[in-house]
Amino acid sequence: MIRNDQLHEYVENNEKNICEITVIKNGEIVLEDYWNGYEPGDTLNVMSVTKSVVALLVGIAIDQGLIKNVDQKVLDFFTDYVPKRGEKTIYDVTIRHLITMTAPYKYRSEPWKKVCTSNDWTTAALDILGGRKGITGEFKYSTLGIQIVNGIIAAASGMKTIDFANKYLFEPLGIPRHRNKEDISKEDQFDFLMSKLPKGDVWYADPQGVNTAGWGLALSATDMAKIGLLCLNGGEYQGKRIVSNEWIDAISKPYQRLCDRYGNMSYGFLWWIVDEKERIYAAIGDGGNVIYVNPKRKIAVGVAGTFKPRIFDRVQFIQKHVEPML
Repeated sequence: MIRNDQLHEYVENNEKNICEITVIKNGEIVLEDYWNGYEPGDTLNVMSVTKSVVALLVGIAIDQGLIKNVDQKVLDFFTDYVPKRGEKTIYDVTIRHLITMTAPYKYRSEPWKKVCTSNDWTTAALDILGGRKGITGEFKYSTLGIQIVNGIIAAASGMKTIDFANKYLFEPLGIPRHRNKEDISKEDQFDFLMSKLPKGDVWYADPQGVNTAGWGLALSATDMAKIGLLCLNGGEYQGKRIVSNEWIDAISKPYQRLCDRYGNMSYGFLWWIVDEKERIYAAIGDGGNVIYVNPKRKIAVGVAGTFKPRIFDRVQFIQKHVEPML
């Protein structure tokens, strides 16, 4: 294993919210480093990286036959849900629309207070799904809407999302068993977001015990790099099949090609396509939390940091300062 003192000093002086970096190359950890008092095993809220982990859970559920395919209608999983009067669009929304961020919503800006102070976040998210415009195929990035996906996993499997994740993803990867973080007051949510202290092996959940799908999963950089390695290996880890190769191929294909607002990247199934030609893709969350996957060079990188707004260049940081070391 290497420790590059220049990289350590650069992060210390220029990327001050980074707490952990782990790099795997050719299946082995080649770099592991820590800042801001963090130590091996400490975890952080990896923000929207959570979405990409959820994408893997969808693939596992499809492999098990719990979900037919991504074109299955969302309301198939919520037979007791009654759409609002006059709402027609919601009946046509599929899982594919959710995980490519092309689902339609009835809001101009995401109604965080309405959803995150409700007793059932999945139902509250269903209430904002649909609208008069119908399904247009327009890219509309939504953190709250993705909550529906975890509701689907729970309904399809008959398990809490966290139990499904522990059994079929985390434990097979050697990631510590997670538990629900259920203190859901507004103040607690703010503290979970802003606190610079390690979080423990937790995943935020609503009052029904359904885990957040758009944020709120706590992982270490090493956990993240292991997930990246799973993707590098086409869904296998240490010789064991976790998710199908077809699903790994599906999540890393570009379905939406985006503009400068999104760094001219493309979007797969809840994963960002960094370089379509080289097939480099990443899970990206606020604060510069990243799982970076470069299949050609057989590199997986996990970067975990505390919340800091407007961190958009962490992929470039990896490509400029980490990859050249390898």
